[in-house]
This record gives sequence, C-alpha cells and structure tokens, in this order.
Amino acid sequence: MTSGIKSYPIDRIYEEAAFIAYYFHWPNEQIMTMEHRERRRWCEEITRINKKLNAEPDNPFDVFSQKR
Repeated sequence: MTSGIKSYPIDRIYEEAAFIAYYFHWPNEQIMTMEHRERRRWCEEITRINKKLNAEPDNPFDVFSQKR
C-alpha cells in the first residue's frame, strides 16, 4: 500500500527554475532551495508582469489565474 504522497516532477522543477532564472537572473542555488509554493508564486508573478507589459487581455478560460 502506498502513502498517497507524490513528489513534484523533477522536470517541472527545472522548468520553473529556468523560467525564473531567465527573467530575474537569480542563481540556480537560490531558486532550487526555494519551497515549491514560493517558486510557483514567482513564476505566476513573472507571467503577470509579462502579460501586463505585452498588454495581453486576461484569459477567461484560465482557471488557474487569480484576478488582482
């Protein structure tokens, strides 16, 4: 029987780290030692900034977006 706890996919961690490093130029060690929620939050903030800079309209079908 398994405990039901799944680890976060390593490929996804590297995607998030690359995304943050590309935009903020933070060192790998700093990004990889972040808690998962903090890393995801920075990815969301970068995406929000990019959308604003590119004047992209909100996607009403994106259920993961949060209105601010």
